[in-house]
Amino acid sequence: MKYLNLRNELIFYLKGLSDAEYQRSCWINHDYQCGIEYDEFDLAVHFLFDDTTLSSESESWIGLCLKNKEEAFKVKRVCDAIEVIFEKYGTLLSDREYVALPEWEIVLSAAMDAHKCLVDSV
Repeated sequence: MKYLNLRNELIFYLKGLSDAEYQRSCWINHDYQCGIEYDEFDLAVHFLFDDTTLSSESESWIGLCLKNKEEAFKVKRVCDAIEVIFEKYGTLLSDREYVALPEWEIVLSAAMDAHKCLVDSV
């Protein structure tokens, strides 16, 4: 794996996207866990959509921070679930508003599946 640190960062963001309690505590209430100075939904979005091309070209990251097509598919599903929300509601809602949307359950589920896949293959 060429970029193990990038993989670890992806795993961190997937964990946050998969955990509703973490989102309430950290993103909404700003009660950061030990070792976390700051986190919000926007950071995961920037990582997946802006800092990398994982949202649009996930398979191109195989060998860089992803191990195989299964991981690429699962990460792409997370990005697609977020994109559906952005298309319907826009990109200007607060974290509190995003996590309250009925479609957010799809993000949680997809992120949980992707996180498990990446962690189990470590």
